Amino acid sequence: MEWLVAVLDFIGQQILNVPAYLIGIITAIGLIALRRNAGQVIGGGLKAALGFLILGAGAGVVVAALAPLGELILRVTGARGVIPTNEVITAIAAEKYGASGAYVLVLGFIVMILLARFTPLRYIFLTGHHMVFMSILLTVVLSVGLGDEMGWLVVPLGAVLLGVIMVVMPAFSQPWTRKITGDDSIAIGHFGTLGYIAAGATGQAVGGRSRSTEEIKFPQGLRFLRDSMVATALSMVLIYWVFAIWALIALPAEEALPLLNAKDAGAFIMAAFAQALQFGVGVAVILYGVRTVLGELVPAFQGIAEKVVPGAKPALDIPMVFPYAANAVLIGFLASFVGGLVALGVLAVWLGPVFGLALILPGMVPHFFTGGGAGVYGNATGGRRGAALGGFVNGVLITILPALLLQVFGGLGFANSTFGDADFGWFGTVLGAGFVAGPTVGVVLSLVLAIVLVVGASIFQRRVVDAGWVPGARRDARLAKEAEQAKAAS
Repeated sequence: MEWLVAVLDFIGQQILNVPAYLIGIITAIGLIALRRNAGQVIGGGLKAALGFLILGAGAGVVVAALAPLGELILRVTGARGVIPTNEVITAIAAEKYGASGAYVLVLGFIVMILLARFTPLRYIFLTGHHMVFMSILLTVVLSVGLGDEMGWLVVPLGAVLLGVIMVVMPAFSQPWTRKITGDDSIAIGHFGTLGYIAAGATGQAVGGRSRSTEEIKFPQGLRFLRDSMVATALSMVLIYWVFAIWALIALPAEEALPLLNAKDAGAFIMAAFAQALQFGVGVAVILYGVRTVLGELVPAFQGIAEKVVPGAKPALDIPMVFPYAANAVLIGFLASFVGGLVALGVLAVWLGPVFGLALILPGMVPHFFTGGGAGVYGNATGGRRGAALGGFVNGVLITILPALLLQVFGGLGFANSTFGDADFGWFGTVLGAGFVAGPTVGVVLSLVLAIVLVVGASIFQRRVVDAGWVPGARRDARLAKEAEQAKAAS
């Protein structure tokens, strides 16, 4: 029987413990379940595995580009600076937690389907990259909290928590999503949902008679910021140059120049520019890897879900709402970035020195996608004022929450990156805080949180979503009445 033990050990250690191989196998199984032919199964599995390997290669480029920036910030401010980028921190964490994260992903999808089938929360979360991000986040937080002795609980507990968060957040945001889209056919499955709900609520509070953003003629010259690769590279160039110039001013030349292996000030500035572009290159590679994985993995998951939960609403990525208010996207993005800068100032002056929180530098990618989404949600209930203030609130959230999240990340908190969207921040922090009193207490509190979320979301679904509540209905009626009066007067 020694040969059997050797074979099982080989399969466990050399195949199932390698994230890229595991993702490929999972994809192949899903395609087999959908009755795809042998060529499609083999090709899909290989593409998914290759995508995961590409993701890791991009992570290496990003880490190399972030290291000098982290040293720059540390030398000139004395504080650690972190750039929240979901793809980057996922790729970094996957080196250690990738295999467990893959199991959490698959089992979590099954839990989500069961919840959608047997509760009022009939949502199927189909934003594949966010499923991957959240599975890795939960694996990291639970691994740190449970330790080695109870590490066997990471996968089952993580799967339950992943399945829960994937059905409850679309339900909580559905009234605002329905207001934007005009019907109940889709939901939003994106882990920036807390920011979108906050933006929608802010719009209701401050909107008054503010008109829609779509009545504004926005400058065409700023639309290039909608390209995530360009926005990422530009933001990194600005951040690198700010701290490079700061270093030249604050530090003696013999201390500053070696930080980027430069001979003089001009070379120092251009070295910072080159490192910033390398970061953009790394993120582009990571994004390509993620798209390659998801191009095969998501259809397999979606096909299975449709057979098990007929009639469920698909919960899709946040750009689905962008066409409904294109100007609000840009306003929300810019306002979110401003909110991030303000919150960064609060971290630098107060929260950092007092509580030891890291400085969360504004990242264009999270501010664009979540800020743009927040702008659309804020505009739906509060017009231009709602879009601007809703985006600002989102920017504050995705700056403060990632700083708190780093406190429960253990050794990974020193990776110079973290998860950037609001739901990663609040969910990961709450779960991590529950383990402060010990692993057993943490497990109990995690399960209690899961139950509370499912029960609360189910009640919300029945009494609010299904009842047809419309956010900002009074404002809409008032504006409609004023429009009718103006038309009659003319």
